[in-house]
Amino acid sequence: MNGNMENIEHIGIAVKDLKASKDVFSKLLNTEPYKSEKVESEGVETLFFKTGETKVELLSATNENSPIAKFIAKKGEGIHHIAFAVKNIEAEIIRLKKEGFILINNDPKNGADNKKIAFLHPKTTNGVLIEICQEKES
Repeated sequence: MNGNMENIEHIGIAVKDLKASKDVFSKLLNTEPYKSEKVESEGVETLFFKTGETKVELLSATNENSPIAKFIAKKGEGIHHIAFAVKNIEAEIIRLKKEGFILINNDPKNGADNKKIAFLHPKTTNGVLIEICQEKES
């Protein structure tokens, strides 16, 4: 059975210090980030690296009320979420709800890297925060 999720689009990693983490991941992946972006609505600053077909997103809080600040305070730095690319995010939200998943976002919202995004609640995905994302049309 073919799923609606196309591939792992990126892995999000919560970090305390974006500059220090940029240095670590630049050495690790042997490449520089291709994009830096602030998402004010989420209180986050991001850096994106590309390795093969997958992206790694470093996320750093821009204020203490940011979901990333809360995540780091509770769990420390580390993998924050796994994002899957979908072709039709609205249809995928409906499908996932029918399957019994609880979504944090019932409607897609704007995310980093020119994406429409929605998150699934980790209590319905074995403790893993899952993001679904769709490229915005230009």
